[in-house]
Amino acid sequence: MGGLEGLRGVEGRDLMIGGLVIGVAAAAVTVVNALTVQVDNPEIAAWEPWVWEATSAVVVTLLAWLPWLSTAAAPPEMVRDGWRARAVFAGVHLTVAAIWSALHVLGMMSLRLAIYDWAEAVPYEPGPAGEVYLYEFRKDLISYAAFVAVFWILRRLRRPEQPTLRPVSFDIRDGARIIRAPVGDILAVSSAQNYVEFWLADGRRPLMRATLAAIEGELETYGFVRTHRSWLVNGTRVTGLIPDGSGDWTVELGEVRVPLSRRFPEALARLKG
Repeated sequence: MGGLEGLRGVEGRDLMIGGLVIGVAAAAVTVVNALTVQVDNPEIAAWEPWVWEATSAVVVTLLAWLPWLSTAAAPPEMVRDGWRARAVFAGVHLTVAAIWSALHVLGMMSLRLAIYDWAEAVPYEPGPAGEVYLYEFRKDLISYAAFVAVFWILRRLRRPEQPTLRPVSFDIRDGARIIRAPVGDILAVSSAQNYVEFWLADGRRPLMRATLAAIEGELETYGFVRTHRSWLVNGTRVTGLIPDGSGDWTVELGEVRVPLSRRFPEALARLKG
């Protein structure tokens, strides 16, 4: 579903800022949890809760790159592209979350065992690996979702900072061929299962393996508007708006007709403006 195409929006600065946010949050959780464990379990050594919590926080911060990449490959905007895109979105993030949690558990357990061995303290016994993973996964799933939200917000905040100059062209990768189309000649973009279809002013309709959400992220700065879960239109090429009743409209782009769903009232407002 074009996950690799979505990675074109990857920005290293997002990882730096998001990693810093995650690190600060992990440090705060470490302090609160360690102090709470000390109060609730006064019989354990004072240093142990800090080791438990700090090792988890360190590994979580070091693994921030995983939700950073998965957010680029499957951004939350995908859920607006129909059930196929929603299934891919859920599959990508559940898979990455499971891997992320496994690495988190493996990393923090390895650190704890090394620290306990170095301190020559009582043996560290985390329990059966399966039980530990399932216990941690429930918590990690919430943390992972929060980290995806952080990186998604950073991507959204970054968009207004993109250059205001319109690109001369947009590269449409139709199989092995690259079609370099002026952005002004792209009338609309529609979803076609695992592909998107570009409706060009000269009548061509090349296909590109990508999600509509990924293309929307690249073109919305240049006047493209989502009018339907399966359609983007070039707002600068709209020649007419026809009401269809019940709040739905038809967008005219010369000879091309595109639906405008009542579920996208902001699109109607933008096109009328």
